[in-house]
Amino acid sequence: MWLRLQRWRGVVLTAIVTVATILLAVTNQLQLYIHPRYIIFTVAMVVLALVLIVASTLSRSAGQDDPAEPTPNRKLRVLSYTGVAVAGALAVSMLALPPATLTSATADQRDLNSTAIGASTQDVDAAASAPIAAFASFTVLDWASLLRQTSDVGFYAGKPVSVQGFIVPDPDDPDNVFYVSRFFVTCCAVDAQPAGIPVHYPGWASSFATDDWVDVSGEISTNPSRTSTQPLAVIPDAVVPIEQPSDPYLF
Repeated sequence: MWLRLQRWRGVVLTAIVTVATILLAVTNQLQLYIHPRYIIFTVAMVVLALVLIVASTLSRSAGQDDPAEPTPNRKLRVLSYTGVAVAGALAVSMLALPPATLTSATADQRDLNSTAIGASTQDVDAAASAPIAAFASFTVLDWASLLRQTSDVGFYAGKPVSVQGFIVPDPDDPDNVFYVSRFFVTCCAVDAQPAGIPVHYPGWASSFATDDWVDVSGEISTNPSRTSTQPLAVIPDAVVPIEQPSDPYLF
């Protein structure tokens, strides 16, 4: 019994992880953990791992158990069974618990609009000469990149903003200003960085809550807030509640 447990526990746990990974990929939820470009590679690797582990176990099972192999003491058996139970519970939880997106709690722990923003997003010179229609496709990350590069209010005049994201209160003026935010992912959720643009909307908390997803349209101008450290903010024409999109992250 002991040898059988030791031999097959890795196969069972790997099979559970493999099934969970494939289900997440099929339901388009694996991208909540990793960048879409790595999904095919990840699925292929977990399937290959399962095949190799099963082949190895079957190969070892072809022989007889070594009768001379000592039976482990009770303490070791308890520890081993406990380890299998814990690992099994963690593996099963991948199937039982729905994946959740990162929220404002994570954004508070990481630098909003870190120095990583701007390396591969919108450039001020290119945006200055872009046609008005081009700004319809600008994301939170694009606008956050531009705001890091210039605070010239004249640059933003006539450039309409239309973005979607979740609400993160401005720590300096939480009653009047919030950030419409998104996480951008370069590899996986572990390295996800929050990007956000300030929105001046006095009394927003009476209509929305932190982490609510909203569609914000308006134009960037001088921030009317007296306490916010952000010199510019979106002056919204409309802030509309929306459901969390199926692709909540930016890549």
